Amino acid sequence: MLPEFSIVFRLFSMSPVLLSLPAMPPLFYRLARRQFSPGDPSGEFSDQWTHPSDVFSVLLILGGDVVGRALAQLAGSAVTPVAFSFGWVSFAITAVVSAIGENKLMPLPDCACKVINGRTGYVRDNSSWIIGRIVRDFGSWMDGGRRNGPIRTHLCEMLDLRWEKDKTVMEKKEPGSGRYVARPSQAGLCVSLYKADRARPGYPGYDFAYFIGFATSVLQLGIAAIPCGIFGDWSILLVTASGIVLSFATGSLSQWSKEKWACRRNSEKTVVLTRGNGSQHAIVVIGDGKGLDLEDLAAGPTNVDVSASHLTRIVVILLAAFWILLLITAAGIRQNTWFLLSIGGIGILQNIFVAGWRRFPEAFGVPLIPAGVIGKPKVMDTLFAVERAYPGLGRSMLDTFFPGKLRPDEQKKWDDPAELARSLEAS
Repeated sequence: MLPEFSIVFRLFSMSPVLLSLPAMPPLFYRLARRQFSPGDPSGEFSDQWTHPSDVFSVLLILGGDVVGRALAQLAGSAVTPVAFSFGWVSFAITAVVSAIGENKLMPLPDCACKVINGRTGYVRDNSSWIIGRIVRDFGSWMDGGRRNGPIRTHLCEMLDLRWEKDKTVMEKKEPGSGRYVARPSQAGLCVSLYKADRARPGYPGYDFAYFIGFATSVLQLGIAAIPCGIFGDWSILLVTASGIVLSFATGSLSQWSKEKWACRRNSEKTVVLTRGNGSQHAIVVIGDGKGLDLEDLAAGPTNVDVSASHLTRIVVILLAAFWILLLITAAGIRQNTWFLLSIGGIGILQNIFVAGWRRFPEAFGVPLIPAGVIGKPKVMDTLFAVERAYPGLGRSMLDTFFPGKLRPDEQKKWDDPAELARSLEAS
């Protein structure tokens, strides 16, 4: 309170007029005597940004889903290099709930798709992380990463045919309007065929996404060593090293591999992977006695007894306890906390990169050999062409891409083998 204001207030409060008035409430005196310090918030902000406290411990409980997806991407071998980062404590608690309540660790796929049996036509909703990523990333690996591969070239031809047809229709309606028709972004159905090569269950995919985890951990340790070497502050190095050990230990559990490849091997089945009715692509995988049973794999861990064992549950609980202890320890660091935040930021960037990285099927132990492509500007014509090349395969996809009632002429073609043969010859 300013001295001048204090003197005036005391004189005013001791005047006879004021003393004759009823007593004022205590709130008035508290307001009159309050400290008015507009400079305090700026000082607090400055201290927080100079030595941010408790921020790292809060960030450790955010972003657990990113950590789970990164682990699902790289899990398989004894070493899963997912870097120490924000979100690990949250994931550790979630893993305990999943291991005890759901008997599993693998997250659900982040791409909805269907798996169709090429012989029976039975459709199964996918719950496999591997199949979901194969379908999600198809645009990047379908031609081996080439921009002018056979599938892309065939798809461009389909789009051009559809475009020419649309322009012709518009010209008939109004001469000269065809040039205003935009090139379509989707046309008919493009069926890509692959033969399965020898499957490699447990293969984590030794690619860039895998090895960058080791480089990130080394960089984190290097940053943590700076305050130790300059100021003698070894607390950040201790927290970082402990976090790296715990993150690698969590990813090394064999339960990850059991759930990720929970299916039979050396399958003869032919299956179709697709996002469903209205999608541009359908991926046909011919088992050929070498590949995984993708229909089994689509069912997830429910089709094979790969429930988390008692030992796995105990280990997951112990790891969660260690992560909580690390959280408590990190909350006590008050100096050089920017180093710790940098370490966590680098780690979460690696987690995000790995979780979203587009990988080829062989990185999941499912190598595929291209075997051709079939596609027409109309979906029904594509199914007819597939049926001609692979009897029974086109029919197996019919209910998925045409769930409603067919036109009489279309139904006749599928019901009458002779009529179907004539339509196939015509196409």
